[in-house]
Amino acid sequence: MKKLLIVIFLCCGVAAQAQELSVYTIFNKKAKSVSFGKMFRQMEDADVILFGEQHNDAVVHWLQLQLVKSLHNIYPLVLGAEMFESDNQVILNEYLAGLITHQQFTTEAKVWKNHKTDYQPLLDFAKENNLYFVATNIPRRYASLVNRQGLEGLDQLSSEAKNWIAPLPIEVDLTLSGYAWMIETMGGHAQGDPANIAKAQASKDATMAHFIEQNLQEGKKFVHFHGTFHSNNFQGIYDYLKKSRPDLNIMTIASVNQKAIDDLEEDNKSLADFVVVTPADGPKSY
Repeated sequence: MKKLLIVIFLCCGVAAQAQELSVYTIFNKKAKSVSFGKMFRQMEDADVILFGEQHNDAVVHWLQLQLVKSLHNIYPLVLGAEMFESDNQVILNEYLAGLITHQQFTTEAKVWKNHKTDYQPLLDFAKENNLYFVATNIPRRYASLVNRQGLEGLDQLSSEAKNWIAPLPIEVDLTLSGYAWMIETMGGHAQGDPANIAKAQASKDATMAHFIEQNLQEGKKFVHFHGTFHSNNFQGIYDYLKKSRPDLNIMTIASVNQKAIDDLEEDNKSLADFVVVTPADGPKSY
């Protein structure tokens, strides 16, 4: 009997430890951990929700889908994402309307390599619930042009091509910490002017902000998905939206990986209104 009690005690101890495991922690701007429900309630007055992700983080992708489902239960929504380029909007519309097959969509729409696991579930939900989904990103060929020739390179585009980018000229403040970091750490990879890599990033940020603004609908929340760098520190997309529409109530969510998720590391504080922390050794989609 004594041995049996010891075994039961050990099993209960293991079970208790397992129950304490968590795959994410959410922190607010004061670096205090909060529940998903508390973050959700803070979205009541938001016009735009900018959800920044680590592109290969399976937990964050799951959380994005749960957020959309929860919001849809209460609010009318419009969705949008960096992962779809603006010149593919017609293809995206046709797919959501059931006019083309899934294979035709994925063949023609330049989907990302992790589309099936990470973004298709969002499209499936949009399709099932008749939600409009906006392809917001600048076509990659134009971002590449900026990387080679600077923002001035966009002036050469035809009037038709300019429909797929933010209105010109695109202004960029290269002293903002995000862009300055890119120039310092990645500028050596740019062709020519090291600042062009940050200007290419700005062309994406400005274009995504432009198409978010163009597709805002009265009474509907716009939920946008993108790499977290595009809105960290209330810069990037956030900054361009606020300059154009200072009246907008914008909530930002950042995503980071940490070795331990029960405390927010110093470098990750104040990145956004809420920071989702997932384990560095957590599941990855690629």
